[in-house]
Amino acid sequence: MASYPKIAQSLIATMAARAADASDRAIAFQGAPGAFSHIAAQAFAPDALPLPCFSFEDAMDAVKDGRAARAIIPIENSQHGRVADIHFLLPESGLNIVAEYFLPVHHCLLAKSSGPFASAISHPQALGQCRQYLRGNHIAPINYADTSGAAAFVAESDDAGLCAIASRLAGELFGLDIVAEGIEDADHNMTRFVVLAESADDPLPGNGPVMTSMIFEVNSIPAALFMALSGFATNGINMTKLESYIRGGSFAAAEFYADIEGMPGDPPVDRALKVLAYHSKWVRILGSYPQALQRV
Repeated sequence: MASYPKIAQSLIATMAARAADASDRAIAFQGAPGAFSHIAAQAFAPDALPLPCFSFEDAMDAVKDGRAARAIIPIENSQHGRVADIHFLLPESGLNIVAEYFLPVHHCLLAKSSGPFASAISHPQALGQCRQYLRGNHIAPINYADTSGAAAFVAESDDAGLCAIASRLAGELFGLDIVAEGIEDADHNMTRFVVLAESADDPLPGNGPVMTSMIFEVNSIPAALFMALSGFATNGINMTKLESYIRGGSFAAAEFYADIEGMPGDPPVDRALKVLAYHSKWVRILGSYPQALQRV
């Protein structure tokens, strides 16, 4: 909490106290009050008590420490791609993905004056999602830990040439003017969140489409990835996402993150996973959960 501007600290302390009184209802998120993760938490679980955390690790630790029942974490954006480091943090947390949520993201330019502005402060994801707007208005981007914390920073700053990119809620919480709204570069701007919990909560059969997320590392032989994924094709399993990433600074072998439609226990999925395991050094299921948005 000490890393946030003072104007945000009192709000964080109040929300943390409420969550501490009913940790079974708490849902941890990364960011100061008014962050898009805060908005996602409220929309996903309206009766929950949002618990602000400074980092993704802090939000996950809140679940592991029993201070929150769940955490809601952004993993990708339709415009700016994967959220940095999330593929490392998810498996390292030891938590299970139990749900997903999609939040349309609309950015505001927030300030204490009408400008002109020399620089805008925000999370790198938000700055990337508003890159064309910033370039078109000759505003230099400045990275900050999260969008709402950036709004709080501007609220306490005396720099008339500084603005923040954050949500309308952040502007309301910290008393900033909305200079411009909807400044994201694409109308389809949407962030996908996953909900994490200590215990897996596999969806019941027949309750609608199910997603399963996993990570794996294939054997270091020619065509290993092709052979490892062949089971999904031959068993009619739709793989909606496949991304590679490098761990530990080594370029010798990549690890992969994948989302599929279906879950372990479905015979076609089990057959596909058996092929994947045969051609992989290891496979780890991160969770099976109801599909929140149809993949087409």
